[in-house]
Amino acid sequence: MEVRLDKRYPIASGVAQAWAVLSDVYATAACMPGAAITEQIDETHFKGTVKSRIGPAQMLFGGEITVLARDPEGHALQLLAKGADKAGSSAQMNLTAHLEAAGEGSVLVGAAVVGVNGKLAQFGSRLLVPVADAMLAQFADNFRAAAAAVPAPAATDAMATLAAAPAMAEAATDEACAPPTRTPAAAVPPAHLTAAAAPPAVAGPAREINVLALAWTVIKGWFAGRFRKRG
Repeated sequence: MEVRLDKRYPIASGVAQAWAVLSDVYATAACMPGAAITEQIDETHFKGTVKSRIGPAQMLFGGEITVLARDPEGHALQLLAKGADKAGSSAQMNLTAHLEAAGEGSVLVGAAVVGVNGKLAQFGSRLLVPVADAMLAQFADNFRAAAAAVPAPAATDAMATLAAAPAMAEAATDEACAPPTRTPAAAVPPAHLTAAAAPPAVAGPAREINVLALAWTVIKGWFAGRFRKRG
């Protein structure tokens, strides 16, 4: 069974901050509930796992992620993910995502074609699509948090300029007033500048997916909508 999902998620962070997360396969995978990268084979091939729970049964999907395309100028990424569990269920996703500027923030635009077999296919497209929507909503929330943790380029540049100004002025004064044989000492960047320039730590993998819990939420919402229409 195969379904297609087209999504747009507004992000408070700018394109540069959001791209720092999207372009990093480890950071992007950490935003997906239950997903984790376990091994990097080369620059475009990775191995990973996805944990999910259907009632009392826990499912562990092992698979591979291939980076099909990465466009830094267009802030676009295309991934192909394939996975299977020991019970015979399998899933495949071809994801294309890019970022668009929107005022001071940005928009994460994604198109995914998802194919499932085995137990997951038994849910049917009517239930699988809203469950996938709920999962992607969790992913978007985690993505927003990860992007917000990335320092804004303008703020980082301003801090660097302000922090470096006293050292530059002192060096210029020493050079102008010192004897010709004197060599000015190298300026050491302030500790707070070094910390600001360091990349943010990537959050650990989100908790595993509870498929039945997501399905139950969808079902309750459907019934609530039906009763509101009747009233």
